Amino acid sequence: MKNKSIPSSLYLKVILLIAALAISAGTLLYTQSLVSKLQNREKQIVELYAKNLEYLINVDDPNTNLTFIFENIIKPIDFPMILTDANNEINLADPASYRNLKIDSTLTFEEQKKFLQKRIKEMDAINPPIAVTYNDSIVLQRVHYGDSQLVMQLRNYPYLQIFFAAMFILIGYISFSYIKRTEQSSIWVGMAKETAHQLGTPISSLMGWAEILKMSFKDPDRVLDISDEINNDLERLNKITNRFSKIGSTPELKKVNIFSEIEDTILYFRRRLPQTGKNVMLSVNGEREVYAEINKDLFGWVMENLIKNALDAIESKKGSIEIFVEQNLKHVEIEVKDSGKGIDIKRRKDVFRPGYSTKRRGWGLGLSLSKRIIKEYHGGKIFVKNSSPEGTTFKIILNKSV
Repeated sequence: MKNKSIPSSLYLKVILLIAALAISAGTLLYTQSLVSKLQNREKQIVELYAKNLEYLINVDDPNTNLTFIFENIIKPIDFPMILTDANNEINLADPASYRNLKIDSTLTFEEQKKFLQKRIKEMDAINPPIAVTYNDSIVLQRVHYGDSQLVMQLRNYPYLQIFFAAMFILIGYISFSYIKRTEQSSIWVGMAKETAHQLGTPISSLMGWAEILKMSFKDPDRVLDISDEINNDLERLNKITNRFSKIGSTPELKKVNIFSEIEDTILYFRRRLPQTGKNVMLSVNGEREVYAEINKDLFGWVMENLIKNALDAIESKKGSIEIFVEQNLKHVEIEVKDSGKGIDIKRRKDVFRPGYSTKRRGWGLGLSLSKRIIKEYHGGKIFVKNSSPEGTTFKIILNKSV
C-alpha cells in the first residue's frame, strides 16, 4: 500500500493558519492586559475620590475647601461616573452628582432620573460601585463608574484588527489564486508548445528522410542507411512520449553509464546539426566509467534542453559545445560549456524560472523542466556555474551510484 504524502502547499496553509491564530490570540491577550491595567487605574482614581469624600464627611468641618478635589480629582476624570446616596438615589440638583454623561436637556426631570438609573445598572454590571462610608461602617454614598472611551476602544481594537487582517488575507488569497490559475494556464499552453517543439525535430527529420528515400530507391545501401535513421527518429518519438508520460509520476531510476548516455545524445544532434545551418562542434570528454542512478528518458531530456539552449545562445555560424564528465567520492559532475553570447548577471537566477525566455517564440519551460527533473526526480542540482560574453557553463551534480 502506497503512502500518500501531504502536499507542501497544505503544510504551508496549516502553518499560516496557526500563525494567524497565534497572532490573533496574542493581540487579544495583550490588549486585554492593557484594558485590565487601565481599568485598575480608573478604579484607583474612583477609590481616591471616594476616600476624599469620606475624609470630608468624617472631618465634618464646614470650612473645608473642596477646590482641591474638584480641580485635581474630579476634572481630570474622563470616564462616566455617578454619585448616589446609600439607596442609589441621584441628586440631580447637585452638578457633581454625575460626570461625563450626556443627558438630553429636553427630557423631563423624571425621564432624566430614569436615564441615569439605567446607566447605573449598566455601569454596576461592569464595575462594582465604590462605597463612601462614615466611621468605616455606615454607607452614606456610592460612586458608580463605567469604562472610559479609551478602554472601550482598546477592548474593540483587536476585533477590528482581526477583521481587517482577515479581509486583507481573503483579498490576497483571491488575488493569488487568480494569479496561480493564470500561471497554470500559461504553463499548460507552454507545455503544449514544448510538446510541439519536442515532436518537431524528429517529424521534420522523418519528412526529410522520406524525400531522400524517394530519390534513393535505386540504391539499396543508401535506402538501408536511411531506414536506420528513420528508425532512430521513430525511437526518439517514442522516447518523447515516455518523457511526457513520466511528468508528475515517480520515475524508475537505474544505474547508467553517464558518459555513454551523453555520447548517445550528442550523436543524435551531430547528425541533425546541418539542418540548423550552423557549424557547431559537439564533444564530450572526461571520465568514461562514471555511473549514477538516473532515468534515461528524463536525463536525456535534460541534456537535450541544455544542448538546444547552447545552440540558441551561439549566434554566429561557428561555435562549440563541450561537455565534461567527472566524479568524486560522492557525486558525478557534468559541465556543459558553450561559446554563446552568455547570460546577463542580473538574469542568471531567472533562467530556471517557468515562463522566462529570451527567445521570441520560447515559452521558458526547457530549463525549468530540467531543474525539476534533476532536483526533484534525481535529488541533484543544476545551476549556472559561470557566464560571460565568451560563453556559459551549466553544471549538473548527481549522486554517484555505489
